[in-house]
Amino acid sequence: MPRKIETFFVNGPAGRLEARLEEPEDRDPIEAALVCHPHPQHGGTMLNKVVHRVALGLRRAGCVVLRFNYRGVNLSEGVYDHGVGEIEDARAALSLLLSRYPSLPVTLAGFSFGSRIALKLGCELKYPRRVIAVGFPTVYIDRSYLEGCALPRVFIQSTNDEFGPMAELELMIAALPEPKQLIAIPAEDHFFAGALTELESAVAGLS
Repeated sequence: MPRKIETFFVNGPAGRLEARLEEPEDRDPIEAALVCHPHPQHGGTMLNKVVHRVALGLRRAGCVVLRFNYRGVNLSEGVYDHGVGEIEDARAALSLLLSRYPSLPVTLAGFSFGSRIALKLGCELKYPRRVIAVGFPTVYIDRSYLEGCALPRVFIQSTNDEFGPMAELELMIAALPEPKQLIAIPAEDHFFAGALTELESAVAGLS
């Protein structure tokens, strides 16, 4: 039976949100994953190449993956809301995913701006199995949402990330409670240039 691939709209708090759902290529899904894309005012969409590779890695690991565009991006309705409304967009997308796959454990993942959205939502909800934060931008000073968060968090970072230098990220992660993990991938920049395959494999290999 061919795997399920669907493109549809999610009813979001500011209007409909463009979304794409994909099941694993080779098996029934064992987990459900929501992937959040980078900053919408800097060209971020659910089709971003890093987001695509994260989604592919998750599908290789057996996840059904839902990607979506925040409000105001491509066919999604609404306008940019400085990260506040975007968390609510992610919540709406997650609710749809859970309604489709209510018996599966849940992973939240995101790249760059999307890693902050995934972490904020995950730490608030507390029930996701883990959060995968790819290319976490340390340039944002407010990290209060991470304080006391006991959700398993996996940070995957380029060794040459200009928006999240490894030294800064290591200091931040050292101050966080367990459980936590940092995976450093030798790459050229924030977008994992020259190492997208390695990024995909790192995500696929997470237990």
